[in-house]
Amino acid sequence: MDPSKDVTRPDVSAVAALDEPTRRRLYDHVVRRPEPVSRDEAAEALGLARQTAAFHLDRLADESLLDVVYERRSGRTGPGAGRPAKLYKRSAKQVTVSLPERHYELAGRLLAQALEESESTGEAVRSVLHRKAHGLGAQLAGPGQADVFAVLEENGFEPRSDGDAIVLGNCPFHALAREHTQTVCGMNLHLLRGLLDGTSESSLQARLAPSPGHCCVRLEPDSSPSTSVRPS
Repeated sequence: MDPSKDVTRPDVSAVAALDEPTRRRLYDHVVRRPEPVSRDEAAEALGLARQTAAFHLDRLADESLLDVVYERRSGRTGPGAGRPAKLYKRSAKQVTVSLPERHYELAGRLLAQALEESESTGEAVRSVLHRKAHGLGAQLAGPGQADVFAVLEENGFEPRSDGDAIVLGNCPFHALAREHTQTVCGMNLHLLRGLLDGTSESSLQARLAPSPGHCCVRLEPDSSPSTSVRPS
């Protein structure tokens, strides 16, 4: 779920890059150093050929696991000072892989925003939370008339057709929904209502319909009454 394109998403490629033993040793070495590390320094520290160290460091930089900076280690400037050295340091990127997909950071942001706005305006926290979740759902659909099934897939809900309805095989807020069912499932319901409003699918309605092994929200065309909230 990434309405502003800055929410961390699972990065399998980055994790795969760290699975190579030499690359992982280099990564661990660089992130433990207080200052950026050069290829020569890394190679000497780990007993590697410079070319080998350079290859793996650049692969880590390509995955945004390390940042590249250029500095003159001599401290000299101007003509004759030499070319700046290529150095590596830890990046700000966070890598998280969760199967099935979870979005606890997103839930935390929504809850924090609702609390802060409630304190400043006096509006009930739950009311603010539902409104913000609805707005986020509409943003998830993106510009244009997106396909609802594709948007649900992209955001980790694992949608499946069930006749004219859509059931959701995964709840991105599973652990939170188990412990704080009314709050989180209500938030999710309004998020999915907003998502429907932002897609080309106008015949479906998001309703609370918990069942074992599924998200507590079901997308269906009829107007059957909502059920009480229970965690999936």
